[in-house]
Amino acid sequence: MTDLEEMWDDYPTGKPPVDKILRDARRIAMAAEAREAAAEKKERVEARRRFVMKPLLTAGVATGIVGAFLAGTLVDGDGIGGADGDSGIDNLPTPAAFAADLEPAKSCDDLLAAFVDRALPLVGEEGWGSDDPEYYYREGYDSAVPLGGIDELDLMMDPDLMENGYAAGEHWALDRASRGLLSYTKASPETKRQTNSDTGTNVQEAGVDEPDSVKTDGELLVRLRDDELIVYDVTGEQTLRESSLDLTGLENGEILLAGDTVVAIGADDTARNRARSRVMSVSIADPRRPEVTDDVVYDGWIMSSRQHGDAVRLVMSSGLPTLDFVEPGDGRSSDEALEDNRKVVRESTIDDWLPTVRSEDGDTAEPLVDCTNVAVPSDELPLDRVSIVGFDASSPTEVEAIGLAGATNIAYESVDKLYLAATPSYLGCFDCFARTLPHDDGNTYLFEFDLDGTSATHVASGEIEGAIADRWAMDAAGGTLRVAVSPTAETGDFTSIVTLESQRQDLVEVGRLDEIGVNEDMKSVRWFDDLAFVVTYRRVDPLFAIDLSDVTAPRKISELKIPGFSEYLHPLGADRLVGIGEGPGPEGRWGAQAGLFDVTDLADVERIDVQVYGGGSEALAASDPRSFTWLPSERTMFTVVAKHNGAREGWLSIMRLEGSELRNTWQKVEYGADVDEVRTVPLSDGRVVLVTGENVEFLDY
Repeated sequence: MTDLEEMWDDYPTGKPPVDKILRDARRIAMAAEAREAAAEKKERVEARRRFVMKPLLTAGVATGIVGAFLAGTLVDGDGIGGADGDSGIDNLPTPAAFAADLEPAKSCDDLLAAFVDRALPLVGEEGWGSDDPEYYYREGYDSAVPLGGIDELDLMMDPDLMENGYAAGEHWALDRASRGLLSYTKASPETKRQTNSDTGTNVQEAGVDEPDSVKTDGELLVRLRDDELIVYDVTGEQTLRESSLDLTGLENGEILLAGDTVVAIGADDTARNRARSRVMSVSIADPRRPEVTDDVVYDGWIMSSRQHGDAVRLVMSSGLPTLDFVEPGDGRSSDEALEDNRKVVRESTIDDWLPTVRSEDGDTAEPLVDCTNVAVPSDELPLDRVSIVGFDASSPTEVEAIGLAGATNIAYESVDKLYLAATPSYLGCFDCFARTLPHDDGNTYLFEFDLDGTSATHVASGEIEGAIADRWAMDAAGGTLRVAVSPTAETGDFTSIVTLESQRQDLVEVGRLDEIGVNEDMKSVRWFDDLAFVVTYRRVDPLFAIDLSDVTAPRKISELKIPGFSEYLHPLGADRLVGIGEGPGPEGRWGAQAGLFDVTDLADVERIDVQVYGGGSEALAASDPRSFTWLPSERTMFTVVAKHNGAREGWLSIMRLEGSELRNTWQKVEYGADVDEVRTVPLSDGRVVLVTGENVEFLDY
């Protein structure tokens, strides 16, 4: 009996019509594909800039429809696409976007009732914000910065055994003569090489690109400076400026690059008194004539943006909506104002609550998500409107989106998973004009999503005691989520490593290591397939090596105590690790430093060299690892250091790894705020482009 049939036996429906469902699913998929092709052709001929909600039918439609049928999540009405459900596909069920414990709303009326019920306690006499002192603002979400990522380890593996579930971190001994498989041995933990992404950015996860101010495909380099997009040819002996284009309406933007399409993501500078985000696609097919092809404005601000191939995914927060609240005065008492504002919430409509999206060529804003693709989480989460949005880089007006009526403040994305976390100390979003109940129960709530192209499907939820500092404290490998957990009222005063795995609909803790850095603050984490390094700090810098080869029993291999601390860790091959952070100099003044660690013997990690940058200096990689570049073939790394000698000076530190030593040379490259703009961008031919505030030129190193 199949799993599907066993599940069906729980319901009084008789023999499951599995074959019929699958046949209907294939028929529906073919019809949907035909409709999509016709719609795309019509779009090209007619108003192609109109915003389009993609139906959530993917290549895996058969599985999705069966899952939706069993879960009872068939959409009422005429399909999907907006509050009125008009998507252009009539009476088609959609795959379950929420396949685990998160319950999507059954209708717009149900979703509105849930919003209103949770919003009423948040209303005060002047609008959002209860008089209860537990309700208060905190500006922004987590602002922590990346700790970098890892590439795939080059291993000799047996494909058949890999298909049978052996992990990628397991080594196989091979006969050099016959190349035959002799024996299996469990690999010892080890570091791996890390290079920049294909577009030149030092990223957290190999295969998952991140936005930056500079991107390259090896022939062209594009940079965004303020709202000006500039295109350079980098194929010659010197960089050649080809063109520039003003991206009107974009503020504090960064860019992604997919083929000949640049995706610029930032704030909408035309918005007043509300948080809005802007996404612009620019064609650089003709580098001398870049052209804005799409311009989309979202209601909310972007918590996370990532790129998988041509697919771009945004995680957005829209906070609480702007309603017509009143204030005490002019004959209206505080009690009367409070009751009037509660009435405003009770009389709000679903259009007030659904986040919107609008193409600049469109007439009106449209709902970003359909009511029946918004899940309502448990009461532990503060109220918010979080959206997961996916689109092709060249078609940002055609999106797949699902929503969560609860606040999350961390988004971590691997090559095939998205994890949202709601962690203690998150107190709401000031930019979204919302006051929300502090999440202070000492637990972190986790939501796991499977990623497939531009779509995301919720598959599991979990909860752990403690707080997650930022997304760099999370990592997924081999089907296991690993988390570095900081202390809360629910834990002891130490850092822990917790491993979790999906078991049906639950993210379940399967392993834990406590008492890392007792009474100390966690400063950085670096993950590998079966290894982690954790740095904590109070008066000295303990560097912990953690064995993760058995996810059910993480264990501490060693602990190294040295002065100072590392805020960014980067592997330099299998035997070396560099830590960028702070420490005392020869005269006792603290400043930036780079420490070189020998990790050949994980039981006896040593710091074998240190580069001290001087008192009062600041290594930018400690707060923005995109200012760090490692060239494995050249055994050379670049990192930007700011010094304060009256004025703020930016220096490029060029460190060559020579055995057990760091050989450093300097170049002064910038001044003032432009120091933060400095990037070193590696090209596929081995050359490096130095990007400063005003110049883009090849680096002589």
